[in-house]
Amino acid sequence: MRTKDIQGIKLYRMPAADRRTRKDGTPREPKKLGRVHFPVFTPDGRRVVGFMVTPPDIVGVVKQADRFVALDCLKVYEGVFAVEDRRDAFDAPAAKRLGIDLDACIIWVGMDVKTCSGKALGYCADASFDAKTGRVKSFSITTGSAATALLGTVEMPASALDGYAEATMVVDDAVEYLEPSGGAAAKAAETTAKIGAKVSEGARVLDEKGSAAVEKGTRALGKQLGRTRGMFGAFKDEFKKAAGPAPKKAAGSTSKKKGSTT
Repeated sequence: MRTKDIQGIKLYRMPAADRRTRKDGTPREPKKLGRVHFPVFTPDGRRVVGFMVTPPDIVGVVKQADRFVALDCLKVYEGVFAVEDRRDAFDAPAAKRLGIDLDACIIWVGMDVKTCSGKALGYCADASFDAKTGRVKSFSITTGSAATALLGTVEMPASALDGYAEATMVVDDAVEYLEPSGGAAAKAAETTAKIGAKVSEGARVLDEKGSAAVEKGTRALGKQLGRTRGMFGAFKDEFKKAAGPAPKKAAGSTSKKKGSTT
């Protein structure tokens, strides 16, 4: 799971456990809470504990302050991402339950990055973490959107995070020498290599078994290169695994999917 998989999506408040089903047996729809803003990490950067959520403006004009929502209270409910309707899922009560000090927690994503020796590396653009425990696996470091699109990002293991100083993420000097991955240049090279291998294989098969086999190989290549999933679907799958099996609906019940990642 990556922090960008959830940043910006709509978050809802699910009904209380004893109010999730109407008298006619149909599920109650969740109420919109706001949009997920930033991930919140423990001061050492080893764990994601929750997210800041931006509520909608009052009457479309008056802005409301962000609210902290605990990671362990996020669920999939009626096809959308929602937070449990309980007091200790939000703000200070949630922090107390988790045993953390929100004032000491840090939003690492978006922060400038430099090495212990003072070398500027860019900024932290994302983080990979376990959807169930919040344990951070790695941080993504980039120098900018153009560089990211072309070269990709540097995936830095969480263990390389050294600390925080002057609004900057300080990392181990060795991070300077990590190679970027995931950019267009790397993908183009990878795709070219795959196509080249398939063409060579196809030429050999053509000699042996004719054009039918080549067509089969081309279709297999297309399926391989097109095997991708949207971030919304990936996030939803992860949280379904973490949350366990969904509650059974009453017979004949219907519901409409709410929300989107846009």
